[in-house]
Amino acid sequence: AQQPGTPLSDQEYHQFFKFLRITIQARTACHLRELYGCKNSLVQRLDEYENHGVVPSGPVCSELPGNPFFHNFCTFSLYRCIMKNYFLKV
Repeated sequence: AQQPGTPLSDQEYHQFFKFLRITIQARTACHLRELYGCKNSLVQRLDEYENHGVVPSGPVCSELPGNPFFHNFCTFSLYRCIMKNYFLKV
């Protein structure tokens, strides 16, 4: 079992994003985030699932050159949606 708040493994990410492989489905999930934000219960469940039950609080750092810092997990997730880079991990 993974520690709560840690990112999913590569295999877990493939399972998590399996339903997002078709572009229209990925856009729909991102559209939900854009419309309702991180307070939406479905968005919160997806975020919790992605992080083993606990959404990280506070800043999120990534390995992106030029964009290593996000104010919170919601901002990081929105960035992934905008950039269509769904498998980007922190």
